[in-house]
Amino acid sequence: MGTRRYLASITLALTMISGPSFAADFVAGEIIVKMKDNASAQQKHQFVGKASLQGKMSLKRSWTRFNMHQFKLKPGQSVENAINEAMLDPGVEYAEPNYIFRKQSVGIEGEPMSALEVHELAEVEGFAGGSDYGQAGSTDIMNVEGAWAQLSSSRSGSVPVVAVIDSGVDYNHEVFVKSGAIWNNADEIAGNGIDDDGNGYIDDVRGWNFVSNTNDPMDDDNHGTHVAGIVLGMTQNILKKDGSNNANPDPASIRIMPLKFLDANGSGSTSDAIEAINYAINNGAHVLNNSWGGGSFSQALEDAVVSAYNSGRTFVAAAGNSANDNDLSPTYPASYSVPNIVSIAATESNDYLASFSNFGNQSVHVASPGVFILSTLPNDSYGYSTGTSMAAPISAGLAALLMYEAGTNINGFQMKTVLSEQSHSVNNLVGKVSSQARVDALRALSYVQGNPIDDYQPDYTSASRSLSSTSAAGCGMVSHVLNKYKGEGGGKPPWGLTSMLLGLLFAPLFLVNYLK
Repeated sequence: MGTRRYLASITLALTMISGPSFAADFVAGEIIVKMKDNASAQQKHQFVGKASLQGKMSLKRSWTRFNMHQFKLKPGQSVENAINEAMLDPGVEYAEPNYIFRKQSVGIEGEPMSALEVHELAEVEGFAGGSDYGQAGSTDIMNVEGAWAQLSSSRSGSVPVVAVIDSGVDYNHEVFVKSGAIWNNADEIAGNGIDDDGNGYIDDVRGWNFVSNTNDPMDDDNHGTHVAGIVLGMTQNILKKDGSNNANPDPASIRIMPLKFLDANGSGSTSDAIEAINYAINNGAHVLNNSWGGGSFSQALEDAVVSAYNSGRTFVAAAGNSANDNDLSPTYPASYSVPNIVSIAATESNDYLASFSNFGNQSVHVASPGVFILSTLPNDSYGYSTGTSMAAPISAGLAALLMYEAGTNINGFQMKTVLSEQSHSVNNLVGKVSSQARVDALRALSYVQGNPIDDYQPDYTSASRSLSSTSAAGCGMVSHVLNKYKGEGGGKPPWGLTSMLLGLLFAPLFLVNYLK
């Protein structure tokens, strides 16, 4: 990193250390607590039991995979005080608020259209199915149709599953019903009120609704349905019609797993995002699409993404819509340095970075079209939307297409490399994304067809867990202090004079070590 970024990191670290502030958005009356990995079972049990017996907070949910718990506080108990008290327990690694994240689109543009209206529009404007996503007058700049034409007749036989972690999906939409694209939990018997597969969810035949904690992940915001249509549209023509101009898509080669954690207003909590990621891992999703984000660093969320990485999953994330440099002011989960994250910026049809899109020469990896994108909407309708929320599922759908061709054993680290490196270089993206490129479906497909993909995946340790880490999230001690003690994230010691003195103590060390 350059001198300017060192100074920015130092300033941000000192601000986080000395200030008693949280990011503005978190769930009132809830915290997330991570127990130390080396804490004894007795310590873990004692902490949970003590919290309940003292009446200060009650256990809402646990994630054994992450050694993590979600607590509800008693009325009048502040999140700040609860975190301070939790951090005094020797078995606790960190405690943090239950942050809120939001969808990364600017909304549906224009009135929803019927299938017939879409087909009539296609004849006038000349766009082809889902391949150029309705960018009027544009060509298939991503070479999607060329990739479809080059798919081999003999494939691995495995069916890629994309978890759409979002506001739900209208699984009754004609495109999804006629193509059979919605994931089906074959080990669960619908409607019998029994958790047949023992995964902790009753009758979860098509995913889960983590907002209402039910087995119905129906979309009540439009966002998730639009995202799901884009994912599917990268693998086939979702606008294909029959002789009567009715929707008639081909049988789907991938599956969409609807996981609802965003509510009807497009907002969702860290705890529900973690639950959705955990569900996706446990139930066989290969690609996780995340068209949502926020500015609050959550160590708990990063730990969940690391678990997805260690399980070989590809994690696609929208870079954000604030015209922001994510290298200097991160957006999560896109800005975590976990090696399976593919952070996606949005471009216009002329390959310029969209005016709203976040960027980052190091932390944003590749771009996809994200302006005026045509896709599915609830109630058998279609419409346009704009945002990095739309750019991300283009890459997630491309990842699924590559897996359909080459096999679902491509891990997240390898997939990120293919999507970034087998892309189309664009001068307009120099300095904006690390690959300086926009995704190219045909180039990526040709690569996986001609080159065996090994299963290599480097070990990864979060920068907040190791003083020696030099990952892209930060540099050495700066990154450690920033993540370990920042007020927005986990593991912060009690606020006040001690924290301020720590900031003043470390400042000279930062300057000596990084600016000499």
